[in-house]
Amino acid sequence: MRRITFDLDVLRSFASGIELGSFAKAADRLGRSTSAVSAQLKKLEKQAGTPLLRKAGRGMALTDAGEVMLAYARRLLELNDEAAAAVRGSELAGRVRLGLQEDFGETLLPDVLGRFARAHPQVRIEARIARNAELRQQLDAGRLDLALAWETGTPAAHGEHLGKVPMRWIGAATTPLTLDRGEPLPLVMLEPPCLLRSTAIDALDRAGIAWRVAFSSASLAGVWAAVAAGLGITLRTPLGLPASVRILDTAPAALPAPRTLGLALMFAEPAPNPAVSRLAAIIRHDLRSWLASAPGPGRRQRTRAT
Repeated sequence: MRRITFDLDVLRSFASGIELGSFAKAADRLGRSTSAVSAQLKKLEKQAGTPLLRKAGRGMALTDAGEVMLAYARRLLELNDEAAAAVRGSELAGRVRLGLQEDFGETLLPDVLGRFARAHPQVRIEARIARNAELRQQLDAGRLDLALAWETGTPAAHGEHLGKVPMRWIGAATTPLTLDRGEPLPLVMLEPPCLLRSTAIDALDRAGIAWRVAFSSASLAGVWAAVAAGLGITLRTPLGLPASVRILDTAPAALPAPRTLGLALMFAEPAPNPAVSRLAAIIRHDLRSWLASAPGPGRRQRTRAT
């Protein structure tokens, strides 16, 4: 059987078109004509031996085979880019000021920053853990180069959408919460300002569900401890959940269905320096891998036709 060798340039056009939501935008980013990108897509489907895209309204959506191809394309491209960066690693120098929230501290910091530091020892990383609003302020003030933050409806000047993260009601893993009839729902929340706190309260108010803040904490660790102790439930994402808590499949009240949060990489400059770009690429790869396996309804990606 003849071996198939996929062209990385073709895979990059395919992945960029899905990422940007338009193959015309991908052509512009990659410095190609839209007809050239269309020809690449035809070549890729011919090699794959099956359609990768299907019509969906006015645009195109991935087929099942297309979703598989996209996952492998991203892995191959990330490996290619990582290899290119590794052999040029000694050329990177300077500093990167990264901002992120506690949700990503234990899950992202050790692995991503450790890999980056080993590959690029001449780059100094300054990481800051802060709330979403503060991260945006620090970025706008030029005190951060890169931030991983929630999308709040106000687009960042230089942002890159990574995907949607499901919000979930979270309770204790072993201590079920019991409520007396008519008792307000006890909530465990971060101190304001907090995007998920506001989202939870607004959702409960719209649903006509009585609530009270049973525990408020300045740190996420405090929230997890209070939830694990059975003091109440909270609304968070599945990112970095400790073993002492769990996603509530059945809630103690008719809780409103949680929505999703947009997650983005936000940059201080429109053209970040190579060190910032390299760290962003590693974060992007890890987050996409997590989002692909995140709990929640299946998601198909859709893009507009060229």
